[in-house]
Amino acid sequence: MLNIYNTLSKTKETFKPLDGNKVRMYVCGMTVYDYCHLGHGRSMVAFDLVTRWLRKSGYELTYVRNITDIDDKIINRANENGETFDALTARMIDAMHEDERRLNILPPDQEPRATDHIAGMHAMIQTLIDKGYAYAPGNGDVYYRVGKFVGYGKLSRKKIEDLRIGARIEVDEAKQDPLDFVLWKGVKPGEPSWESPWGPGRPGWHIECSVMSTCCLGDSFDIHGGGSDLEFPHHENEIAQSEAATGKQYANAWMHCGMIRINGEKMSKSLNNFFTIRDVLEKYHPEVVRYLLVASHYRSAINYSEDSLRDAKGALERFYHALRGLPRVAAKGGEAFVERFSVAMNDDFGTPEACAVLFDLVREINRLRDSDVEAAAGLAGRLRELGDVLGVLQLEADDFLRAGAEGKVDAAEVEGLIQARLQARADKNWAESDRIRDQLTAMGVVLEDSKGATTWRLAD
Repeated sequence: MLNIYNTLSKTKETFKPLDGNKVRMYVCGMTVYDYCHLGHGRSMVAFDLVTRWLRKSGYELTYVRNITDIDDKIINRANENGETFDALTARMIDAMHEDERRLNILPPDQEPRATDHIAGMHAMIQTLIDKGYAYAPGNGDVYYRVGKFVGYGKLSRKKIEDLRIGARIEVDEAKQDPLDFVLWKGVKPGEPSWESPWGPGRPGWHIECSVMSTCCLGDSFDIHGGGSDLEFPHHENEIAQSEAATGKQYANAWMHCGMIRINGEKMSKSLNNFFTIRDVLEKYHPEVVRYLLVASHYRSAINYSEDSLRDAKGALERFYHALRGLPRVAAKGGEAFVERFSVAMNDDFGTPEACAVLFDLVREINRLRDSDVEAAAGLAGRLRELGDVLGVLQLEADDFLRAGAEGKVDAAEVEGLIQARLQARADKNWAESDRIRDQLTAMGVVLEDSKGATTWRLAD
């Protein structure tokens, strides 16, 4: 049985879909005003992992992840660049998709954009006004009346009376309560706008996700996910809007992934302490970056460092060394490893324990490879099968181990020197064999001799 930690109840719960075997999941996606940083990658990879395991477990999943393509940051950046907001977002969406492909992230089933759901936002806002949960003060804005929603704070465990301490209303706002938040923003000079019953303007951030999620998945669905930084106020406000509008429970389970941290602080563009995904991929293989992101539990914070990336690279090298030289065949044997892996993943997607199972499987492959190649190859297939759940270990071993060699060494020259060394060893010319090895070492090439073959890779 799959158990998921539900942020709403603050406990692990046995997962039971609302509709038989069908699972509906919505995840808050990117605000596309700049390149994705590694913190965004953490969220994308975390819910890609959830997607893979749900489908591996036999669930019929519909995965929706939105794109926020209009907000203050987008407008400001477009103005700075001297381009239209939609030209900026089109470029950034293309870049995001490229980053995803490189990190082996499966595309969501649906990827709604906020600007395609303006009419739905108007409809939900009007419903909230009609029910007394929202009000239009006449200045073009529409606000949500937080104090009317009895359950406000149930996700984040925040109390309205505590939130009111120190809260204030800005001079240009027409709120009735400092906690009220904007659903529709009246037009300002130089900003893109859409016509609405309250005058031209654009949507507030929170209403976008309430409308896109319910439009794609219905008034109630199984899982709502996102980064832990979205728990309050974004997800709290989503609950307030959606449940007030529909009268139904919004999401059955809430999942939040941990942040990437640098020197103890959350990686974010506002703090200017971020690395874009493409920055990191210039130095490290995409699979190394992905493994860094999946090896830690999705709810835990990851401290970004060169050491952590080197550790991820070392782990993958160990896996690929076990696969190297074995025929690529279907998974066979290793049922006990599969069972342990499944137990780990069914316990709130416990990837640290799942990765430990892979290391144990590697030890068994290495134990068998010289005595029973067929059994070792079957287990190697099993290793790839389980690795696929994590989105890794699908490359040819030599392709990964020699990644980055292009431009640094001439592969044909290396292969020629290896053959010359093998001939020297056959002739028992040990001095020549050692000389060639030293030459290759000076080129940054590491030789690995095994039964009947010599392979190579670049030194770290």
